[in-house]
Amino acid sequence: MENYSIIIFILAIVIGLSAFADKAKLPYPILLVIAGIAIGFIPTMTEIEINPEIIFLIFLPPLLYDASFNISPKHFKTNLSTISTLAIPLVFLTTFWIAVVSHYMIPGMTWPLSFTLGAILSATDAVAAVSVTKGLGIPEKTITILEGESLINDASALVAYRFAVATAMGSAFVIWKATFQFALLLVGGFLVGFVMGKILAFILTKVRKNINVTVSFMLLMPFVTYLIAEHLHVSGVIAVVSLGLAISRFSKKIFPESLKNSSKSLWDIIIFLLNGLIFILIGLNFRYILKDIDNDMILPYIGYAAIITIVALLTRMVRIFFQKANLQKKFLNTNSKKRKVSEHALLDSKNSLIISWSGMRGIVSLAIALGLPKFLPDGTPFPERNAIIFISVMVVLITIVGQGLTLPWIVKKTGVNDPKPE
Repeated sequence: MENYSIIIFILAIVIGLSAFADKAKLPYPILLVIAGIAIGFIPTMTEIEINPEIIFLIFLPPLLYDASFNISPKHFKTNLSTISTLAIPLVFLTTFWIAVVSHYMIPGMTWPLSFTLGAILSATDAVAAVSVTKGLGIPEKTITILEGESLINDASALVAYRFAVATAMGSAFVIWKATFQFALLLVGGFLVGFVMGKILAFILTKVRKNINVTVSFMLLMPFVTYLIAEHLHVSGVIAVVSLGLAISRFSKKIFPESLKNSSKSLWDIIIFLLNGLIFILIGLNFRYILKDIDNDMILPYIGYAAIITIVALLTRMVRIFFQKANLQKKFLNTNSKKRKVSEHALLDSKNSLIISWSGMRGIVSLAIALGLPKFLPDGTPFPERNAIIFISVMVVLITIVGQGLTLPWIVKKTGVNDPKPE
């Protein structure tokens, strides 16, 4: 089957399964991942190689832009403390604990390799979290925290990954350099996004009467912003998120209702198809990753992946409930006139549990794993590369399918989706 025929075939599967998922009241990402695995094992199916650079360029900019454009500014600002805590400290904590467990549990995993695996699996995925939680009736505040975390934490994970891989390839890890580079990536990404947002806003004020041109500029700018940020060696992720937030505020002041509706309809279709392709691709690649693993190591690696998933979940749960207690303490111990923590920023136990359980991994983890170098500088193969990729893919599958299937039950049991009087 030619590549273009495979893409058409996959898109047809995406549309059909999404319609079935609505009727069956199942999160469609789970069905798509399972379908992708099944399709991948069809003997005549051609391997579709995931190029990490293509994933970051084609998929990330529109998905990040759409999520940041539609996020609630009010809830985002109110819950910025929780979002930043989950997007930065939690990422590094998760990297550390996965590295510790991997080093002592998996044979052949040196400290640099263990930290590489930890960095790959440290960040939650915006696409997976939003797609699985959609339609469950979860409060907008909780959805905003999950989206906000997922929008920012990719930058933290990529920094941790780059330093871990550099160390694995023989470079010395220097803490102050890592900290400086992380700050540079964040600040630089924000500035690029801010400047591109100003440029786009200026352009849109000149062409806003032409709906087609306006929407086209809005479609193009996330890709341009991402490329410029990456070319300047700052965070393309933060740049696109900053752009989305800026244009969201700008659009509310200047865009007519007809333009908003036209833009939203087009974006909804694009995001729907991109989401579907992502989850199908995750499943499709399982067969081809599986072939590089010795048969007698498949079950042990699956077991390692399950334990790593539990470690990541427990780390996340502890950090979120610690944040809950910390916010409560600050709120109660501060004079009402000097409070920096508003009552709306507080977390309750039910929503803390939902946030903990919604930390699924996705396409970013898969792309980072597949982007591992194949060889060290001296020409020898990158150690344990196949094991790291396989375990990463298994953790992605376990979190999407396992947590995704059980999340609706947890939401129902906690009652967070029960209608409450105003």
